[in-house]
Amino acid sequence: MTRVLFVSNGHGEAAIADRLAFELQRLRPQTTCDHLALVGEGRSRSMREVGPQRSLPSGGIVAMGNLRNIVRDVRGGLVGLTLAQHRFLRQARSEYDACVAIGDVFALLMGLAAHLPTAYVGTAKSVLVAPYGRMEERVLRRARAIFVRDAATAERLLAHGVAARAPGNVIVDLYGDADPQVGLRALAGFDPALALVPGSRTSAYDDAAFLLRVVDACAAEQPTLGGALSIASTLTAQGFIERLRADGWQIDLCDDDAVPFAVMREGRAVARAFRGPLGALFGNVTAVIGQAGTANEAAAAAGIPVVAFELGDDRKTAWYRMRQHGLLGEALQILPGDVPRAAAGLRALLDDPAARERMGAIGRERMGGPGGARAIAESIAELLDAG
Repeated sequence: MTRVLFVSNGHGEAAIADRLAFELQRLRPQTTCDHLALVGEGRSRSMREVGPQRSLPSGGIVAMGNLRNIVRDVRGGLVGLTLAQHRFLRQARSEYDACVAIGDVFALLMGLAAHLPTAYVGTAKSVLVAPYGRMEERVLRRARAIFVRDAATAERLLAHGVAARAPGNVIVDLYGDADPQVGLRALAGFDPALALVPGSRTSAYDDAAFLLRVVDACAAEQPTLGGALSIASTLTAQGFIERLRADGWQIDLCDDDAVPFAVMREGRAVARAFRGPLGALFGNVTAVIGQAGTANEAAAAAGIPVVAFELGDDRKTAWYRMRQHGLLGEALQILPGDVPRAAAGLRALLDDPAARERMGAIGRERMGGPGGARAIAESIAELLDAG
């Protein structure tokens, strides 16, 4: 039996790892896939979670000199956790046949500690916003196979002697095969219908409260407007319930695993919680609003206009949103982080079908078509065959 270790460096990266493992096991049913989450605690469907894992205060947002988050994570045990993960990887060589690192170059550096044939799936860098630097290119050359998110980035790396490929962005495949009927229960009666995507880190509870205030302000002028509040697998419905009740919302519990509660104002549902694949919502919504990372990009890939907000103490600080805007271009609209202006901007977009169509087309173009997960899994299988 072949064993593959996936190493991910973020919540979205963990979802990508899970999809790649699923595709690899379809190609090679006798393959066992394990997962080490360098950030947070993994909850995989296609992999077994292994090694030291722990949630830290920043949720993994420590790049670009974010000193505040770095200090918080160090106090929360980042150094000890990283050392323990490195020890685990050094000892993994005899347990696995190959390693697949997903995320930034740090994920690859950690994966290389296992001294296994290693494939790298780069998610963080692109010439559209931040190309790989010379030191990063030196690390990339140590991987047996290198996959980056777009052709322009692969071409630049090839020109620098790094054998990178861009067979497709796996984010496009994350939610594309979900049954849209599943999401209809959460969206029933809403017109226009929105998907509210607050993210997968603990700050999502506060972000959800802001998103619902924006939706409430819009619904005051358009009473049929409402949305589905996506609850990531890393978070709890109870956590959202407690936060929203503190904000003055009435919560009606539902006897439905996929739709655990409704968010009410004066007897009317403004939103319903949704615990299911985001792709089940994408085919039935007019726009996606939220502070997510991978989910925002997946929505853009599906041709859905995406709106994010400049929240003052958002853990996805200005650099992160700037990076996402660089990747998605005009498929992503960034609105001010106060409710009146945010609601006005959202209403203007909902009233402008031409703008929404243009945003959707740009999102599809920027993210590319489906099939990247399968193509990368086939290359990983070839790496395993080569030994």
